Amino acid sequence: MNPYDLAIVGLGAMGSMAAWQATRRGLRVIGFDQFRPPHTNGSSAGHSRIIREAYFEQRYYVPLVQEAYRLWEELERESGSTIYLRTGGLMLGPRDGAVATGAIASMDAFGLEAEALTGAQVRHRFPSFEADDDIVGLYEPRAGSLTPEAGIEAALRLAEQGGAVLLYDTPVEGWESGSSVEVRTAAGRYRADRLILTAGAWMAGDLTGVDLPLTVNRQVLFWLEPSGGRELFQPSRFPVFLWEWEPGRSFYGFPDQGRGVKVAIHHEGATADPDSIDRTVGPFEVDELLDILSSTIPSARGPVIESAVCMYTNTPDEDFILDRHPADDRVLVASPCSGHGFKFAPTIGEILVDLAVEGATRFDLGPFRIGRS
Repeated sequence: MNPYDLAIVGLGAMGSMAAWQATRRGLRVIGFDQFRPPHTNGSSAGHSRIIREAYFEQRYYVPLVQEAYRLWEELERESGSTIYLRTGGLMLGPRDGAVATGAIASMDAFGLEAEALTGAQVRHRFPSFEADDDIVGLYEPRAGSLTPEAGIEAALRLAEQGGAVLLYDTPVEGWESGSSVEVRTAAGRYRADRLILTAGAWMAGDLTGVDLPLTVNRQVLFWLEPSGGRELFQPSRFPVFLWEWEPGRSFYGFPDQGRGVKVAIHHEGATADPDSIDRTVGPFEVDELLDILSSTIPSARGPVIESAVCMYTNTPDEDFILDRHPADDRVLVASPCSGHGFKFAPTIGEILVDLAVEGATRFDLGPFRIGRS
């Protein structure tokens, strides 16, 4: 018998949730991370992530995020941590744009609790948003903000309480298939029946042993002191949002949760190496964001209080990778990234453990196969 039922490489958003789900089922778990999560070196930092249900990207994400809402609530209850803040959410864009039309289509297809708004209705209900008449929106009352650091810390703490052995500051040098799956580190070799690879941006390297079509991009986050005053941007008055301000170009943001108004451009970051990413934010990056705010949310425009750099790890179609390794079906490969993965983390953890233990999941993983065309 192998010492462990399941090994997990990478204990960020997805790996931490897989560890929590696995120990809930009584599995013997060992996990590895080259850092000590939660940390600021990867993609799951920055104090807030949006959770939303009327998914404009693809409608097949809606059942996944609905399950995630349930599991985030369970994680909060079991850990005693506060992770989710309900703020409501606005999806905005041209009436023929991808964001608004996709969000409204998901609302209609699933009968979601949401409301389509004209530009005038957006301005009336949320005066901070200067939405022109050619802009339409969708408001979701259940959308909100997740705290990634609190979620990862809670999942790892529960996993350890459930008996998981979690080895931090332990880079994985490689893994091998044989009668068991063996993980190699400088500290030793560890055998398990199954292996989950959830190493975020480092999945773009040699870790998986598969040529995955992943590109790592630099993502800059900003917290501003709004010129209109912080009162206008409290969670009770200012929802999380994603705004397609030009065709195919979007930015997103959060209400003031004590650090100022958080805003960032979605995608468009420069290609980066996760081991040598430039974490210095340049003046031109600040100016670009302030220019966008000038015509969309001018009262949010103000001095930068704080900035940070994280990473998007993107597939060509911006869908996740969730599949068995083509060389060994005991190994699961998970790269649910492309800048919209965190909200799904507990669902992804559940799916990975379902696949490892039961060999199947109730969710359709067809869009997330490694070899999809």
